[in-house]
Amino acid sequence: MTKASSREQVTLSRETIHNPKDARHFMRIRPVAGRVRILRDGVELGASDNAVRVIEAGYDLYDPVIYLPAGDISANLAPADKDRTYCPIKGHASYFNLMSDDGSIDIREIAWSYDETLAGAEPLADRVAFYASHVVIEEHPEPAVSAA
Repeated sequence: MTKASSREQVTLSRETIHNPKDARHFMRIRPVAGRVRILRDGVELGASDNAVRVIEAGYDLYDPVIYLPAGDISANLAPADKDRTYCPIKGHASYFNLMSDDGSIDIREIAWSYDETLAGAEPLADRVAFYASHVVIEEHPEPAVSAA
């Protein structure tokens, strides 16, 4: 086995999901311990005790992304006028605008979700992620359990 072929066979863990056409492109989905809040200008757009974090490497090591269950989003999101995109390890993504109370677009393409997840990416189904450049993402660790 050559060095190149052995490199393509590397798996970091059983929970790591690899691109079938490029083993160097992979991700890991892990639960976030504690509560996550998504804020824009001090207004809460969503909060959850059931968020997941995606750590992904492809052409580069990408910033981690936090996904909240769609039911935990309180923001008024509407589909964006943008074509869906495809990720070979996550699936097809759709994008959302943040809407104002008067029905106008406040922030274009503030969030996305994978409406058709691929095998291995099922934990991302019915979840929404926000672009960190548009929001503040707060993580509040689980409260310490007293040994009483």
